[in-house]
Amino acid sequence: MSIWLVMLALGIITYAIRLSFILLLGKLEMPDLLTRAFRFVPIAALSALIAPDMFLHQGKFVGTLANPRLLAALLAILVAWRTRNALLTIGSGMGCLWLLELWLH
Repeated sequence: MSIWLVMLALGIITYAIRLSFILLLGKLEMPDLLTRAFRFVPIAALSALIAPDMFLHQGKFVGTLANPRLLAALLAILVAWRTRNALLTIGSGMGCLWLLELWLH
């Protein structure tokens, strides 16, 4: 039971911290440069999560076209660029990765 109370307390604390920034800074006007910079935060965070998995395999750099993850990522980038459809991009990238994994292994 105590683990649930700890999880609940941490959830409430996390929510309160985030809410405090919204309430305190929500009325302030941010500079235009900062607003434009914040638009790139999700892209940068996603890239930081995906890039190591694309180029590293068992701790070693694999930057060749024999890397199925790199090929699937290139296909997903192409689909995203042409269609601008997130679900189709994810589906095509995952499908390509699965097919390449089956074919190469």
